[in-house]
Amino acid sequence: MSEKHTIGLIGGTGPEGKGLAVRFALAGHDIVIGSRDAERAASAATAIESIIDGRTGAGAITGRANSAAARAADTIVLAVPYAGQTATLEELGTEIDGKIVVNVISPLKFEHGRATATPPPAGSAAEEAAALAPAARWVAGFHTLPAGELADPESDMNTDVLVCSDDADAKKTVMELASGIAGARPVDAGGLESARYLEAATVLLININKIYRAHGSLKIVGI
Repeated sequence: MSEKHTIGLIGGTGPEGKGLAVRFALAGHDIVIGSRDAERAASAATAIESIIDGRTGAGAITGRANSAAARAADTIVLAVPYAGQTATLEELGTEIDGKIVVNVISPLKFEHGRATATPPPAGSAAEEAAALAPAARWVAGFHTLPAGELADPESDMNTDVLVCSDDADAKKTVMELASGIAGARPVDAGGLESARYLEAATVLLININKIYRAHGSLKIVGI
């Protein structure tokens, strides 16, 4: 394993947050699940521990209120619904200053069973978050990994993890985290502006997976 981290999963009680928590813990990182409700966070941590089931080398998993989770972590993953992004960043305040924050949010809505992208004026949720909390080191990634596959320790992901950021060192760290997920290959997707295309690709995948009743993800060929 590369450098060990303490990762705060803000929104870690949702499917994507729980799935990423499973994979990062299996890679040996310590995990702090964050929620507006500390008891709900603790319950999610217990559920994740049961999935990992004492596997050798797994990191510790705890649950705390959002601000406490961010304070305890050196790297943070923001996995709340887009509608809660601004309020969550206000709640976290200065706790994320200077820390790597990975935004996995995709603004979307469902109409007649079909997902539609709803990008904000900033172009993407990640760019909007960077404008709201400029002291954090913003990275976008992990959007296109299916939550169900992430949460299954026996599943080989066989997927690429597209990562974008204007902070080269932060991007490198997040790509190293991605490489610790079994079957995942990190791909440098450029600057943070690329998040708008990554977030839209997530919506495209949702619709494709519904058509095929599948759990497909992205694989970049030729590189």
